[in-house]
Amino acid sequence: MTHGNVSFISTAGGLFALLAATANGADTIRQYQLAPGSSGYELQLQEVAHPTAQRDQVLVRVRAVSLNRRDLSMLNGQYGPGGAAANGVPLSDGAGEVIAVGANVTRFEVGDRVAGTFFERWVDGAPAAEALGSARGGNAAGMLTEVIATDANGLVKIPDHLSFEEAATLPCAGVTAWVALFERGGLQAGDFVLLEGTGGVSVLGLQLAVAAGAKPIITSSSDEKLARAKQLGAFGTVNYRKNPEWQREVRALTGDDGVEHVLEVGGRDTLPRALEALAYGGHMALIGGLSGFASDVPVGGLMGRGVSVTGIYVGSRAHFEALNEFIAEHRIRPVVDRVFDFEQAPAAFELMDSGDFFGKIVIRL
Repeated sequence: MTHGNVSFISTAGGLFALLAATANGADTIRQYQLAPGSSGYELQLQEVAHPTAQRDQVLVRVRAVSLNRRDLSMLNGQYGPGGAAANGVPLSDGAGEVIAVGANVTRFEVGDRVAGTFFERWVDGAPAAEALGSARGGNAAGMLTEVIATDANGLVKIPDHLSFEEAATLPCAGVTAWVALFERGGLQAGDFVLLEGTGGVSVLGLQLAVAAGAKPIITSSSDEKLARAKQLGAFGTVNYRKNPEWQREVRALTGDDGVEHVLEVGGRDTLPRALEALAYGGHMALIGGLSGFASDVPVGGLMGRGVSVTGIYVGSRAHFEALNEFIAEHRIRPVVDRVFDFEQAPAAFELMDSGDFFGKIVIRL
């Protein structure tokens, strides 16, 4: 069946059914795979052989995973280069516990609580092509599986105060917000930050900015979601449906000085307005394209405002470790909108497709 642009496999009873084996023995695990469908891919729950840890690998019992917009694009076959492969395992983000380590592994031991890095082989510094080619999701390294064997360099320990569900929200959205604000943006206390919408990157960016003493301003079409953002510490909120020229409201909240930082996730429809909201010398982090990617770069506007623009493609393991230190120091708890059971994974994709959520969507394994 199809919901919006998302294709699922359905049963005669109309439920989101899964192609699953009838038993899950000690030598097998369950994992979702992407099967070619009439439009993009369809989720299938399969029983496969239990993986083993090679000399440089760690075996992780995955306990929770989270969804990103990228995962929906992969399911729909719309991601482009580096997208999903037939029979690939979906989702880049997951957390769990170490159940075995290879002979050469010294970074982890059995029982450690860990999360996978978005890029399995980007440890630090500038990424090489090989590192960028190791992004999880839609391939053998995807996280929507009960157990994963992964390079030991592709894991980080998670803060003690976080649940597996909370930690699973961080590998993509959390690291993206961290790199955009701190590593590339140089966020300082008192800076104004514009956050578009109330999805994973924006809400985690809101929490990080509040903890750093910045002044986040967030947009949404929902007053209810804006009220939740206020509870999390938002300095200001703007309903873009009620205020089509919302950039003017944003500037007014800054005393017309403009914001020092923008997490630009909207794309074609939001970029021109976000640029107008920027202060002279501000920083715009290009992250997503919910309305489609802008093909025309407003060079004159960028030069006239003296702003810097950075394309953000998540980050390295070192970035993730820095994020975790900050989260532990400030006792930040990521916002989880809803947790689905493993067998309900298709319903989690459906919720992502609807846009009717605040923060992150999680699946518990």
